[in-house]
Amino acid sequence: MHIVYNDRIDAGKHLARSLREFHGTNAVVLGIPMGGVPVAATIAHRLELEWNVIVTRKLPVPWNPEAGFGAIAADGSMVLNEAMIHGLQLSRARIDKVAEETLAEVLRRTEFFNRERPPVTVKDRAVVVVDDGLASGYTMLAAIKALRKQSASRIIVASPVASRSAATLIEQEADKCVFGVVSSSVPFAVADFYVEWHDLTDEDLLPYLRAHEEPHLPN
Repeated sequence: MHIVYNDRIDAGKHLARSLREFHGTNAVVLGIPMGGVPVAATIAHRLELEWNVIVTRKLPVPWNPEAGFGAIAADGSMVLNEAMIHGLQLSRARIDKVAEETLAEVLRRTEFFNRERPPVTVKDRAVVVVDDGLASGYTMLAAIKALRKQSASRIIVASPVASRSAATLIEQEADKCVFGVVSSSVPFAVADFYVEWHDLTDEDLLPYLRAHEEPHLPN
């Protein structure tokens, strides 16, 4: 165990201090659901920035859904772990089927969140992309790829914790990275770095999306 943060909001406060250069600028903060949303909301309120979500989702291994062989974003931007695909001997037909099913879920979630917060424009703006932790890094990589297509002027990745392999992968693609902790622990689990950490649902995120003040957890 390497506990660093009380909860996702505490993690957001820590990251906001490392992102002070963006305070009050035209930058926009985007959180990756689910866990990245409380972190992103906290950063945005602390730095007085516009914020929203960007939905990406891992491509699950068919016989082991907890594992992923890549990720996909709402615009169809897809990144693949070619080494894993080769090792698992996944066929192109199987990859395409998983991608189609996953994209449908990404689009459903995007529509759900857009009903609460209209999409923001990222063209020619710095974008701070936030998650609550990076294990493989592929969901973040898909977000970066999608934002490049939307002509973001600069992409800053912010995460309270990242595995060493994920940090290395993302540092090659983002313009700037802000990681609270980079861990070489094996096995790596994001939850190990939080006192309070649990899976979130779409409905759990609604209070963050609707709030006009800095998020907080009930006592």
